[in-house]
Amino acid sequence: MASVKDALQKLQSKAHPEQLQGMAKYGMTVEQRLGVSVPDMRKLAKEIGRDHRLALDLWRTGITEARIVASMVGDPAKLTEDQMEDWVIGINSWDVCDQVCMNLFEKSQLAWKKIADWSEREEEFVKRTAFSLIACLAWHDKKASDERFIGLLPLIIRGATDERNFVKKAVNWALRNIGKRNLNLNRAAISAAKAIKRLDSKAARWVASDTLRELESEAIQSRLRR
Repeated sequence: MASVKDALQKLQSKAHPEQLQGMAKYGMTVEQRLGVSVPDMRKLAKEIGRDHRLALDLWRTGITEARIVASMVGDPAKLTEDQMEDWVIGINSWDVCDQVCMNLFEKSQLAWKKIADWSEREEEFVKRTAFSLIACLAWHDKKASDERFIGLLPLIIRGATDERNFVKKAVNWALRNIGKRNLNLNRAAISAAKAIKRLDSKAARWVASDTLRELESEAIQSRLRR
């Protein structure tokens, strides 16, 4: 069983602090970040295996890469609502948000409930997490019904007026991923995008235009028809 000390030593051995400046240019928070690549973090997580206790301890370090590895080794079956609330408050960078959603939160039975809860919150990364979760579920949850995603469209329409960059990009990602699942959801997402375009908001107009550009493209339409 790996310890926090062992995991941190392995992360530090793969650190490239000279890359932090470049990460900052992409909007990543670089405080308490070592500069470890995602492939190296995945390799470490694979060596560790599922270890929920270690995941909790890694998250508490506050080190960005340790938190991403925590999301990779955490057990979704052991996630509690309190833990999800504790983690979401600690997210301070878009890449951590998306990794936590993709690696752990989307696999929890609580994911759909937390989307509804977090989409109404004002904290930037809490709100982003709601829409990143939608995007991840639309991408990976092959068993979810069309109706579940259609039920999320009103949340997306409301979220589209948020002018904050990290929120509006997640709203856009969520709507595009829903619209790429199948023809039925494509039509529903396009309809939602057209409703968003009519809103008096610069962010909403960007979300709508970018969504429509992709979902109405011949490449997407051809793939869905096949």
